[in-house]
This record gives sequence, structure tokens and C-alpha cells, in this order.
Amino acid sequence: MVYFDAASAAPLHPVARQALLASLDEGWADPARLYREGRRARMLLDAAREAAAEAVGCRPDELVFTPSGTRAVHAGMAGALAGRRRVGGHLIVSAVEHSSVLHAAEAHEAAGGSLTHVPVDRAGAVDPAAYAAALGEDTALACLQSANHEVGTEQPVARVAEACRAAGVPLLVDAAQSLGWGPVEGDWSLLAGSAHKWGGPSGVGLLVVRKGVRFAPQGPGDERESGRAPGFENLPAVVAAAASLRAVRAEAAAEAGRLRELTERIRARVPLLVPDAEVVGDPEHRLPGVVTFSCLYVDGETLLHELDRAGFSVSSGSSCTSSTLTPSHVLKAMGVLSEGNVRVSLPPGTPAEDVERFLEVLPGTVAAVRERLGAPTGPGPGREEGGREEGAREERPREEGGSEERAPEARAGLVVDAIGRRCPIPVIELAKVIGDVPVGGTVRVLADDEAARLDIPAWCEMRGQEYAGEEPAETGTAYLVRRIR
Repeated sequence: MVYFDAASAAPLHPVARQALLASLDEGWADPARLYREGRRARMLLDAAREAAAEAVGCRPDELVFTPSGTRAVHAGMAGALAGRRRVGGHLIVSAVEHSSVLHAAEAHEAAGGSLTHVPVDRAGAVDPAAYAAALGEDTALACLQSANHEVGTEQPVARVAEACRAAGVPLLVDAAQSLGWGPVEGDWSLLAGSAHKWGGPSGVGLLVVRKGVRFAPQGPGDERESGRAPGFENLPAVVAAAASLRAVRAEAAAEAGRLRELTERIRARVPLLVPDAEVVGDPEHRLPGVVTFSCLYVDGETLLHELDRAGFSVSSGSSCTSSTLTPSHVLKAMGVLSEGNVRVSLPPGTPAEDVERFLEVLPGTVAAVRERLGAPTGPGPGREEGGREEGAREERPREEGGSEERAPEARAGLVVDAIGRRCPIPVIELAKVIGDVPVGGTVRVLADDEAARLDIPAWCEMRGQEYAGEEPAETGTAYLVRRIR
């Protein structure tokens, strides 16, 4: 089995395994105690903190270990917001943040705070000017990930941090995806990371709060980890996390170049091998091992199962949203196709032969899924030759004053009734009938699957047709598509 889902969890690094086993024997005691076993445990904890701080680029007394990356994010956001509550309750996040950030932001808003979502471009990157414009006198905190977890796009953290610093607003950076590749640039104020993203054990996160940042830890007080992460430290896991971070950093430069070449190979060849596939994310400013693409007329869950049967473990968008029936918030914010979405994230050490074999398997797998769904395969404006499929009906224009003269935008069109059918079926039915209306005519697609709101406009852009907007329908929503070629 070939594992291509390192963005969810990287395989345990050999150094992490060695450190974990060794510290199970040496680091089992309470590091807060003064006897010999406690002093030994304290030495291991201090050494791990120093190693992690060196990798992050902060002081050891600015860094604490948490039970997970999510807990680091939540503790960091809650503490910073509480520490600056006299300033105001305004929070800024990007539209593509990890769900841990967005869930904390929703809780803040529900408690009476105000919230601004900064949009991203089609590559998934924020505009630093948009962050600067969102900053106000009552802004307590801004959050921005260093790199996106679904499409790999790197964010302009340094420029956003500069704008925040000028406004006197702390910036919290979620560096979970990028920390294994290098320190986060810029004058940020808080940072969160997660060990299982860089080959450490799961259940260990880190939170950095720079000196001078107003911070008020929330919840019951605790004497451990500066009161910011209560509870007994999982010392063996902490030691393994720090050891693996140092190890992957030592290998990062050489491995990044090799993985970039492999992901560039995927980016370049997938559109050539798979018709109607769209590679998403920034083509240059991206993580070394992540590449994401979407395939028209494909059910993503089915495609992932088929690739799993073929021996490849990949994911679709974010693992945090894959179990829901709504499209990925990242792809939605980017305005790109969500159908048949595949994220390939290569772990360090991935051999080129595995990538080549994946590229050999992928086209036939996609074609088989499309055939099973009855997707169009021929040329033309998005459909095979032949009659209209069942489910599409003619839409007659209303006659006014007995005149049959109609403006071009009112030409007779078709209605595709896809109520109760999940994507990509609404898009498949649209593609089958678009050729049955004249140029200038319209197709109304009735759908109640939220993914249609994203995938129908994306189909129009890929197919050179005009998306004319949406309107309420008796059931679901009517999406209007005008044929222009």
C-alpha cells in the first residue's frame, strides 16, 4: 500500500520512534519533583523545549507543549482574545483556515464577539492589503495559517504580520503544515503546531506566545506549562516530537527539492492524462509535497475508494470535512471545482516509482468511475451526441400580448430536475443537455445539494459557458446556465 496522505498525518519518523522508546524508560517520573527520577524527567523536558524553540525560532520560555495542535490553536486564540478584551472583541481569520481556527472563531462570535473572514484568490492565497483593511481599533487578534492544509498554498505571513504589527494587533499563525519544512518568517506574535504533521507522535502540539503579547490563559489555573496547557505532560511523546522536528529539519532542504519535483510531475501530467481535470492551488508558492486536483463528473468518495483498492491512500480535500455532505470550505472560498477532489501529499522518502505508478493507475480509475455514473465523454459543448436524457424538460417562454418575439436572453431553455441527487449528478445532467439549447439559450438546473452552488459555476468556467446566477425554487435552488458557444 502506498501512503499519499502525509498532510493528514506523516508516518512516524525513525528518530521519533527511538526517542519515544528511550524516554519511556527515562522520562516516566513527574518533572516537577526534586528527587532523582523527577530531575531526570525535568532535564528531558527542558532539552525538548530548547530543541523545539530553536526549530521554531523563539525563546524556550515562550513555548509550551499542549495535548494536540487543535488545543494549541484554541488555547492561543482564547488567551490572546481574553488578554486584549479591553481593546475590543474583533477577530480576523482567513476564509481557508483549518477547522480548529474556524470553530474557535464561531464560538467567539456566538459569545458576542465580531468576526471578519478575509477572502482568498483562486489559488487560495490572501491579499495582505485585505488583512490591513480589516484591521480596526477594536481588533483583538488576527489569525493566518502559514500554508493551507488542503491545497498546499503558502500564505504571505510576513507581509500580513507587518501590517498587524503596524496596527498593534497580534497575529496568531497556525503553522501545523509548514513547521517541519522551516521556521515561519515574519514578526508574528503567536504560533501553533502539531507533531503528527512532521513525523512526531500524535497527541502533542506546541504553542508559542512571544514576550510582550497580552495573554490571559482561560480555564482553571494550573502550575504546569506556564498555566497554558494544564495537566501532566506526556513526556515521552514530547521528547519524541522535539527529536523528530530537529531530524526532519536537518533533512528538509534536500527532501523539499526532491518532493517538489515529484509534485510538479503530478501537476503537469494529470491534466494531460485525465480529461476535464483541474489542478488547484498556487503553482509556485506551495508546500513541497502537496498537490490537489479535481475531476469533473466524478464522485470523490467513490474515486478515493477505487484508488484505495488500487493500492493508494489519498484524501479528498480536508479530513475534517470529508465526512460531511457539504463541499470543502477551502475549495468553496477559492471558487474552484470540488467534484472528484483528490489531495496527494507525499511523505518524506516517497520513491519516484510510486508516483509513476499512481499516474499510470489514475486515468483508468477516473474513467471507470465516470462510466459508472453515466458521464458524457464526447466532444462538443459538454455532452455526447444523442437525445435529451430523462430528467430534462423543455421550458416554454410565457407569451405576452400574443407576440412570439423574444429577447435573446428569454429564448426557450431546458430544466434539469436534479432534486434529491448528489453532485456530480446535477453537473453530469447539465453537461448532457447543454447542446440541446441554441447559443444564447439557458438551462435551469434544480438541485438541493450544496455542492452544486460551487460545481456548476466551476463547470461553466471550464466549459466556456456563462453562469447566470441562481434563484430560489420551490424545492432547492435553480442554477441558471447560458450557452454562449
